[in-house]
Amino acid sequence: MDGQPEIIGQALGYAMQGWDLAKGWLLSPAAWSQFGLLVAAWLLAVLITRRIRPTITRVLTPPAGQDNMIASARRFILMFLPLLMPLLAYGLTGMGESVTRSLFGSGDVIAFGKRLFMVLAARLFVRDILTDPFLRVLGRFVLMPVALLYLFDLLGLANERLAAISVDLGNISFSALALLRGAVSGALLFWLGRWSNSQSEDFIKRREELRPATRELAIKASQIVIFGAAFLLLMSIMGIDLTAIAVLGGALGVGIGLGLQQIAANFVSGVILLLEGQTTVGDYVVLDDGSEGTIVKMTARAAILETVDGRWIVVPNEDFITSRVVNFSDAGKRHRYEAAFSVSYDTDITRIPALVEPAVAAVPEVQTTGKFAPECELKAFGESGVDFSVEYWVDGIEDVTGKYQSDVLFAIWNALRAEGVEMPYPQRVVHHRGLPAPATPAA
Repeated sequence: MDGQPEIIGQALGYAMQGWDLAKGWLLSPAAWSQFGLLVAAWLLAVLITRRIRPTITRVLTPPAGQDNMIASARRFILMFLPLLMPLLAYGLTGMGESVTRSLFGSGDVIAFGKRLFMVLAARLFVRDILTDPFLRVLGRFVLMPVALLYLFDLLGLANERLAAISVDLGNISFSALALLRGAVSGALLFWLGRWSNSQSEDFIKRREELRPATRELAIKASQIVIFGAAFLLLMSIMGIDLTAIAVLGGALGVGIGLGLQQIAANFVSGVILLLEGQTTVGDYVVLDDGSEGTIVKMTARAAILETVDGRWIVVPNEDFITSRVVNFSDAGKRHRYEAAFSVSYDTDITRIPALVEPAVAAVPEVQTTGKFAPECELKAFGESGVDFSVEYWVDGIEDVTGKYQSDVLFAIWNALRAEGVEMPYPQRVVHHRGLPAPATPAA
């Protein structure tokens, strides 16, 4: 065996120890009694599972169509029914282990069987219960190796070896065990944070009694709390002194002061917008630079405007604070629009308001009461005809894109055509002067 690598020698040593342990189990009456207890525990667990699983399924299955919190909790518990048999076998084997240790003074065989049932439960958990792709990968490459080390009682040895390996990052030293634990814990914590964030966001969005701005603010606050708590918990798990965060906060403050002013300003502006509620998701706004559209999303840094032609514009939150913003979406407000037209100079223009105003008022979306009724006005005497315009009011901002203006112009056209009123086209008067008479030649 000389000249072989150390790791091969250690593996052969562990193999010989395992062989000696197996021979001891095969030749020991106490070991055979423990084997018998293992089989009995397994058979009893299978029998109990077959008897009680249908009852548990019937009791926990919620009625069809029920979708409240209690129904969700019952469905969640039902997901773990595949673990019933191995966990029952694990519990029964644990009771058998205490009996064999009291009678024979040893229980290595039944302890191994108990760990085997736990590995079986871990395998079923990864295969049948975990549906999220990330969690399934984590179960296959983290949970199952740990379960196998636990099966052969090597988990303590693996922890000691990993703890003895030191990893230096600058002035900070970590053990390989701490880094591995931190990586796994961080992955789980931030996956849990992402899941919790999506659940809380859905819950808050369903609260119709809250203003949209309040809902957005609550969503942002929940994100900060969830991921902040996950970060602090991860630091604690890795054994990093939380007072070191003060140094990080100081460095972050210097960074904001030097190069992140705009990011900080946009973040604070976003919080102010959410608190005031003057501009929120769903509003149609027009900015000083000519950008206009419906706010479809507000983030910590910017607002997303969707234009009438389907394009998205990213507008920094600071622009809503430092510049003038026209908001067309004030609740319950009417907006006035104008449609221009012309008639021929041959027309009796005093008849035009009486013809046009009732026609425009007949458009379903146009307001007709009081000062909001359509009003036709003479605007100018143009080059080709007499210019009129009709002012009309509609609820909301629907006519920003000319949605109703087309109906109004059609109504004007039909009303004038029905009364024989001519709508002129551009005309020009051309004066033709004859050429001068040719000069008479001299005699």
